[in-house]
Amino acid sequence: MPVRGGHVPASRGVPRPAAGPGRVRAYVPDGPLDLGLVLGPLRRGPGDPTFRAARDGSFWRTSRTPQGPGTLRVTARGAEVRGEAWGPGAEWLLDRLPDLLGAADDPSAFTPRHRLVALTRHRRPGLRLTRTGLVMESLIPSILEQKVTTDEAYRAWRLLVRKFGEPAPGPVPEGMAVMPEPRTWALIPSWEWHRAGVDNKRASTILRAVRVAARLEEAVRMDPVAARARLEVVPGIGPWTSAETVQRSHGAADEVTVGDVHLPGIVGWALAGDRDADDAEMLRLLEPYAGQRHRAARLILLSGRVPPRRTPKMPVWDIGRL
Repeated sequence: MPVRGGHVPASRGVPRPAAGPGRVRAYVPDGPLDLGLVLGPLRRGPGDPTFRAARDGSFWRTSRTPQGPGTLRVTARGAEVRGEAWGPGAEWLLDRLPDLLGAADDPSAFTPRHRLVALTRHRRPGLRLTRTGLVMESLIPSILEQKVTTDEAYRAWRLLVRKFGEPAPGPVPEGMAVMPEPRTWALIPSWEWHRAGVDNKRASTILRAVRVAARLEEAVRMDPVAARARLEVVPGIGPWTSAETVQRSHGAADEVTVGDVHLPGIVGWALAGDRDADDAEMLRLLEPYAGQRHRAARLILLSGRVPPRRTPKMPVWDIGRL
């Protein structure tokens, strides 16, 4: 059950740390790199306080690293990518900049088996699978996205991070914050979950996860299958949530999402003209991409080929108003 009392300092009104010069690292990828495609999956909606795509083409993100909070700005300059970071976690973020940008990913291991997939890959040569090396920052928003619309989940993430997170270090765009630490998540009062539109089931799952956050973060050193098994030990974390997490934390090329409302129909429609495909049929269609099924699904989604809508959109229920 969510905590029924207690006080958590909100980030609002807390002075932002002085923005001194950031630490800098330059990185030259070994092939085409599209920053938007690579970093895009880390963005949880247009108002995500932990992610910002700036008009100058740079990307900002905040993280709670093992060394503390940090902010990273990534900019492409010709063939070179420049990372600049601030805060206690700056060095950690810059050390892992290549992995974040897909250096550990191997797009050459993928062989298209369908014309649509081949065409999309040709049009999107800069797709790499990011690897953040952090579990909780992907796990918590994935739990928030369980069984609700993306708009509802994005709103909850935005409200909770802005209220209970801390100011992002560095000269960041306005409104950016670092996600709360595990203890802060554990102390969020029940009414604040309610105001953010988070039902008791999802809130309780997050509370169970943050109590064992250190053990879950250890999963980043495991292979994706073992990491998913560890995550799913926590009641309320199932295959959908664990896959969504390791796709980001591990850059897991084969961990396809099952249990999704839309993905089976999109994959079925793209590969076989079957808009009614279920998880079993989706996995059958993706068998030729064994070892690279998540990448295949990403390319299918990027193709824009989706079945025409035949039912109204799922209604949005704001439980915070009840």
